[in-house]
Amino acid sequence: MTEHNPNLGAQALEIAGSQSEFVPEGSPFNDAQRAYLNGLFGGLHALSKGGGEAAQTPLQIYFGSQTGTAEALCKNLRKLAATKGFKASIADMNSVTPADLANAESGAEHMLFIAATCGEGDAADNAVTFMEALGADDFPALPARLNFAVLGLGDSSYVQFNQAAKDLDERLAALGATRVADLVACDLDYDDDFAGWCETVFATPAFQSAAGDAVATAPEPAKPAFDKTHPFMGTLMNATCLSAKASAKRVNHVEISLCGGGADLDYDVGDALGVWPLNDMADVDAILAVTNLADKEVVTLKTGTASLRQALFKSFDLTTLTAKAAELWGYEMQNGDHVMDALPHLTDLTAQSLIDGLRTLQPRLYSISSSPQKYPGEVHLTIGEVHYTHNGRKGKGVTSTYLGSRLQTGGAVGVYVHKAPHFHLPDDDTVPLIMIGPGTGIAPFHAFLQDRETRGVTADNWLFFGDQHAANDYLYKDALEAWDANGHLNKLSLAWSRDTDHKCYVQHLIEQDGAAFFEWLERGAAIYVCGDALRMAADVDAAIHRVVAEYGKLDADAAKAYVDALRKAHRYQRDVY
Repeated sequence: MTEHNPNLGAQALEIAGSQSEFVPEGSPFNDAQRAYLNGLFGGLHALSKGGGEAAQTPLQIYFGSQTGTAEALCKNLRKLAATKGFKASIADMNSVTPADLANAESGAEHMLFIAATCGEGDAADNAVTFMEALGADDFPALPARLNFAVLGLGDSSYVQFNQAAKDLDERLAALGATRVADLVACDLDYDDDFAGWCETVFATPAFQSAAGDAVATAPEPAKPAFDKTHPFMGTLMNATCLSAKASAKRVNHVEISLCGGGADLDYDVGDALGVWPLNDMADVDAILAVTNLADKEVVTLKTGTASLRQALFKSFDLTTLTAKAAELWGYEMQNGDHVMDALPHLTDLTAQSLIDGLRTLQPRLYSISSSPQKYPGEVHLTIGEVHYTHNGRKGKGVTSTYLGSRLQTGGAVGVYVHKAPHFHLPDDDTVPLIMIGPGTGIAPFHAFLQDRETRGVTADNWLFFGDQHAANDYLYKDALEAWDANGHLNKLSLAWSRDTDHKCYVQHLIEQDGAAFFEWLERGAAIYVCGDALRMAADVDAAIHRVVAEYGKLDADAAKAYVDALRKAHRYQRDVY
């Protein structure tokens, strides 16, 4: 999952300045009271100017969001827009057709897009149909009066960094719309870039000249106490290996206590847990050795100062080499290079320039594999440890190994709940579920099944699961077979890709049982997919289209329309990365 914490409302509002400061600092009110009074007086002021409702310019804000971050940023952007004289509406990209843009009436000339990139350059699910339509060769020109700007959310460790946002930005301009501000392609640490983009957009002549009455926003309800920037210190209760020793990958079941966090750590099945790791001190020592820098030298961070050793241990990504770092260090970067590929070639590196080039360490989001109904005060995760070899050096995933082997039982770990608004159980408990999650993609479906069982839900459940070998990689075997035996799982379809000469994957089982799969869809089943976006999710999507075409007796276009309708009705949801 390449998106991260959206809790930037306060920072974005700072950009608004003081154009609605009716109650100044130093007055006998606290911050919350001042914010309320400024909002009240701002609204009254706007009414007095226009003799009625504040005259604000319409602004359309569209998002493509896989995990909810882009959508949350849009909500912050809407609040900021009100202070700049715009009345903004928010929608996902799939809810608007490109034809709507081409035929936009006067008064709908300003549009902002926040687009996340998923996997290797793909648009988020709630932006896919919009992007496909926009990219059609015969799509008509857009009017030049449409003013737009695009912010991208991505991860620079992927080759196709922010590709969805780049494609959107280029295509809108090519069709004739007016780009008012350059694309800003954010990496994982996007706070400053988001704030800067907001400032730039609203300072452009197109937005300045169109702005209506500024209105201060009313105070918001209190937000959860724990988020990305203010994590809760959970306690590691247990980390148990689920896979056999002979498995190609160690997979751990991790249990973390949330006791003391209260309602601020409430989660629903389908949500993710953000986990803040610490680097392996062995990796810190390797960087200090190759650079010959003094570990006690003091460096300056955004949050203050620290010794070089402490900064490397707690605050920075020691693997990902960004274009910014290569430029700063004067290193000619090759695709796939890591930080340790560059460091041996740098002769004048200082402790501060090393830190200035490194990407900030970020939390890792993991799909939650437990139900709070069954395990109140706890959260469980299903995590595959990442180990690899790069240019002759052994490497590892920081967070997966931190939780799996480096953090001791009883140790504290910073966590927060990341809401996933587009990957939740149906409100209607009678809806049948089709869940497709090979490997660690089983995590949310283990939670779904736990939750439905604990609440006594009797609707049908069908799970597709698989991995390399049944003997080594059958995650949660006891629980799945118990649910299969007692009927909580109506169907359990297992794919083991290395147990026979013929490789079998979950997408093959979907097609093999295509008649039943389509019958479940026809009686209202919802499809959920979790796991690898690049290969598995794409192959599963293609298999679903083929099943719908064959058993629905539809041509390719009609099958696509059928699947698109499932997405629009939230009956086809994916948590892919």
